[in-house]
Amino acid sequence: MATFTALTTLVGKSQAEALGEAMERLVPEPTGVGVFEIEDGSGLWEVGGYFTEAPDEAGLAVLAAAFEAKPFVVSELPETDWVAHVKRELAPVEAGRFFVYGSHDADKVPEGAEPLLIEAAMAFGTGHHGTTLGCLKALDRVANEGFVGENVADIGCGTAVLAMGAARIWPNKVLASDIDEVAVDVAKANAVANGLEDKLICLEAAGFGHPDLAAKAPFDLVFANILKAPLVDLAPDMGNNIAPSGFAILSGILNEQADEVVAAYQTAGFDVHTREEIGEWTTLTMQRSAVS
Repeated sequence: MATFTALTTLVGKSQAEALGEAMERLVPEPTGVGVFEIEDGSGLWEVGGYFTEAPDEAGLAVLAAAFEAKPFVVSELPETDWVAHVKRELAPVEAGRFFVYGSHDADKVPEGAEPLLIEAAMAFGTGHHGTTLGCLKALDRVANEGFVGENVADIGCGTAVLAMGAARIWPNKVLASDIDEVAVDVAKANAVANGLEDKLICLEAAGFGHPDLAAKAPFDLVFANILKAPLVDLAPDMGNNIAPSGFAILSGILNEQADEVVAAYQTAGFDVHTREEIGEWTTLTMQRSAVS
């Protein structure tokens, strides 16, 4: 199947986001639109769309003019076996004691590491993204401090790499939930691939909205690697479902969004334990205040 890209640049975040939204109304519709800041201090933003048929170049020209963007550059991409490409290019990731790898790198697992097998076909949660890497490093950090998670949940688990990390180092079962049925199936498959099927309980649920999660609360550690808005919305429920002195490891947060997330969790009774930036992403380890 042919794939086309249409890329442009312009000044200003709000203009770029508005252009991205306008692109979604094109016919033929793009299969995806991305808006990214070019991190060279220029103030420029890149807006791009992917199409499975040739885009309407006249429509793109109108949008570029309307939003004061440079003319779109339209390209047809060569057909590529992306999974094979990723397997060649995606190196294993080390995050403290954890070693995240694909089966093609099984011979590279260091002695003494905690291995987490995630195939390259899994688009998110391989450990290469700054959010997943940050959460694994946060898990390693609290474990090094002597914390033992006896009752752990991974909310919005994706590939379940974080849940599996906890299950690797601590004895009890871990709950892994996601709102997406496909993600839950992926989590189950990864648990089997890692020999952790008896230690992961995979659930389809939004937030804490599942009877099994309610029955296990309060938790002493909850992962939530999602996005800023749902993290902020989830803060009161985190306060109600995490035990005093328990941890919330949070990511999916752009660096400039972190203060807003911190404020929401402080209101819900948490203090900042650690805060780490990896590239443009922040990972927060929040600790619920102890009951006096």
